[in-house]
Amino acid sequence: MRLTTKGRYAVTAMLDLAMNASREPTSLADISRRQEISLSYLEQLFARLRRAQLVKSVRGPGGGYLLAVAPEAITVARVIDAVDESVDATRCQGLSDCQQGDVCLTHHLWCELSRQIHGFLDGITLADLIARQEVQRVAQRQRLRHTDGTIATSTP
Repeated sequence: MRLTTKGRYAVTAMLDLAMNASREPTSLADISRRQEISLSYLEQLFARLRRAQLVKSVRGPGGGYLLAVAPEAITVARVIDAVDESVDATRCQGLSDCQQGDVCLTHHLWCELSRQIHGFLDGITLADLIARQEVQRVAQRQRLRHTDGTIATSTP
């Protein structure tokens, strides 16, 4: 199965945005710092996310990005689809030419797995992820790390 960096980074950045941009826009530079994703890569991703109407940009001083819709309405699959990424378990990228131009013996199995994974990710929203305690702990550590420049340690 392949989910490339593009899909993973898009989901990570959208989750960061959902957690940190309640009313005020969040800059891509802030997301870049917290998530250690290059600013230029985020700019490319957010152009696609904006075209998919998942985020809206705010220009000027204090500008940045906001979610265009509620976190409850944004699924992980929707984010991945917005950046033209697919979750594909086939060797042929779903083109049905896996064995010298024809379908291989297990092609339909891997296609079904790809559909199942997409369906699974379509059932998880940003709000679901935000509600997870482990996500909250990581987000808190990231905020502390980038607020005072030190790495916070979590206590059991």
